Amino acid sequence: MSAVEEKLRQMGLELPDPPKPVAAYVPCVRAGNLLFVSGQVPRVKGELKFRGHLGGELSLEEGVQAARHCALNALSAVKQELGSFDRIRRIVKVTGYVASAAGFNDQPKVLDGASLLLHELLGEKGRHARAAVGVNELPLNVAVEVEMIVEIES
Repeated sequence: MSAVEEKLRQMGLELPDPPKPVAAYVPCVRAGNLLFVSGQVPRVKGELKFRGHLGGELSLEEGVQAARHCALNALSAVKQELGSFDRIRRIVKVTGYVASAAGFNDQPKVLDGASLLLHELLGEKGRHARAAVGVNELPLNVAVEVEMIVEIES
């Protein structure tokens, strides 16, 4: 068991099954020593959760939880691609999209759900650059979608 998986266990979290694409794309693409992880949605035990708009049907706290689940799904895609978390050098960048009701402007706080989880699991390797973007709609009516770029050992 890797240190990341042990930390997940200690936190009472489990790595979800690797995500399956819902359209014509793949979960990850390697380019040199970078791994580009496709946008992941808040799927929990195979079921989509957290549907709607932040500041509308959903609270800030629900958005934070949604972002955490998106990050866990992204990590699952990374593990499926690499076979082990031990090959991660660092999380380079996280981009998060937040379905936002009019007037909602706490997208950075929502994305902290993903960012803080990555830092807690990976330590300094989990600190990253980030963009938090408010949007009108997301696929499947989910509230949050997270993609990331990961630097890996060759």
